[in-house]
Amino acid sequence: MSMITATAWVPRGHAAAYPTKYVFDEDEYARISKLAKLELDDAKDDLEDARQALSKSSVAPKSEATNGGAVHDAVDDEDDKSEKGAEEDDDDLKEYDMEHYDDEPEAPANDDDDDDGEEANNSIFGNIKSLAYYRDQNEDPYIKLPEEGDASDEEEREELQVLPTDNMVLAARIEDEVAHLEVYVYEDGADNLYVHHDVMLPAVPLCVEWLSTRPNHNSAQGNFAAVGTMDPDIELWDLDIVDCMYPSAILGQNSQAAPEMPADMMSKKKKKRKTKKANDAYHVDSVLSLAANRQHLHLLASASADMTTKLWDLNTCTAAHSYTHHTDKVCALSWHPTQSAVLLSGSYDRTIVAADMRAPTTAVPRWGVESDVEQVKWDPHNDNNFYVSTENGILHCFDARQLPSTPEKSKATWRLQAHENSLSSFSINPAVPGFIATASTDRTVKLWNVTEGSGPSMVVSRDLDVGKVFSANFAPDDAVAFRLAVAGSKGAVQVWDTSTNKAVREAFASRVKMPEGEVQERLVGVEQDDEIEEEEEEAEENGGEGGWESMDED
Repeated sequence: MSMITATAWVPRGHAAAYPTKYVFDEDEYARISKLAKLELDDAKDDLEDARQALSKSSVAPKSEATNGGAVHDAVDDEDDKSEKGAEEDDDDLKEYDMEHYDDEPEAPANDDDDDDGEEANNSIFGNIKSLAYYRDQNEDPYIKLPEEGDASDEEEREELQVLPTDNMVLAARIEDEVAHLEVYVYEDGADNLYVHHDVMLPAVPLCVEWLSTRPNHNSAQGNFAAVGTMDPDIELWDLDIVDCMYPSAILGQNSQAAPEMPADMMSKKKKKRKTKKANDAYHVDSVLSLAANRQHLHLLASASADMTTKLWDLNTCTAAHSYTHHTDKVCALSWHPTQSAVLLSGSYDRTIVAADMRAPTTAVPRWGVESDVEQVKWDPHNDNNFYVSTENGILHCFDARQLPSTPEKSKATWRLQAHENSLSSFSINPAVPGFIATASTDRTVKLWNVTEGSGPSMVVSRDLDVGKVFSANFAPDDAVAFRLAVAGSKGAVQVWDTSTNKAVREAFASRVKMPEGEVQERLVGVEQDDEIEEEEEEAEENGGEGGWESMDED
């Protein structure tokens, strides 16, 4: 099974021209050791909990046929077998005297006595000193390693190069129970999309957001990805480092393991037990949505299944505030385009809240919809309007100035039954007012023309062969604003140049300059082998896509 659950664009000019290779130095080793220790502490705590539970069950009377007693007896039997097996292994290894294999052999009593010499070195490593060794590997006739010359280094450097006219596309992928973040490079002029590098993730990814600031560096410019997963922690990855092993920073209970944190933070011992109770410091359940503030670059908002929304300060990688505006999982976030402190949030409690994050205790305006919220977005061309997509396939447009007395009495400016199935994603074109793309688990992507007064009308509908669509996003740069990145349950990313579609050119010709004459429709994706495509089609026919839906419902 392979699927892409979320995508995000990186604007042009933010990626390093020549990304650097990951360097495993002493500082990085120390940082990774702290991260590993935290994970080891968790494992020890879980093991101790299991032992205590087992001990409690073992005190039950043997006359009682309890499951705990049976498990305990089975564990005892396994322990006895393990001890017997260990003793047998020890007997087998005695003849090799492994405990003293690295001791210096005793000198023979008589140098002329060859038999004594052989007896002194009669061990599996006894003749180690007779082996020849060379200080320079080039002198060893049996070892010839290829030398890395300037030509190979320069070739590798060119392969990693990112041009100022290139976009990056981030894709959160789960494949055969292995999760990773893929970093694509999109070359618009060459009609080329390829995987530049990727990083491993600890759990199933649910959302990804691009960050333009470097964590723990007081808003220094950077090129980072924030990834939310089924785990409660948020990982921040440096996109300009290739083959990176661990994230640059972590937002959550393990944030003290991030690099360059104050010494007193590093010295604090991690709590022995992870709590599942919601708190102000970190999330305790899956992270469902992320939103970076494009005006205050050091601020990142996160929404979680623990029913809280948190505001993170990237300068310190700590939670500045926590909000409890909803009574169910919070699944969608969007910052206001001009009022930088206003955050829109949507929840499975079927309400949408527009909150001023500077006043966490004040009452908030609230709107309601008829089904679970999937996504929310402010209109970048009219900051009074915001859009909401729902599980039953409806797209709503609300005017933020019209506040309902109760969420149940909310009245949308217009409602559109855009899809029959869940409207999992939608995107508003940043350069063309009224141009909206919607995507659904019904496998289709639809483009809409929204006009003042008459509402939305469909321009075109396409099945882009990505399976059930989980993500659809327009590119952020004006030069490529018509490019729509689409991904879904087949594990493929497609970039659709919507300006090459005849119906789109006709619908928006009066608002923006379009290509003239006959233009061939353009769809750019990563080429796959026929064998891989056949495997994906077979998995899809066998119901390989059901896992994502059921997981989302949980």
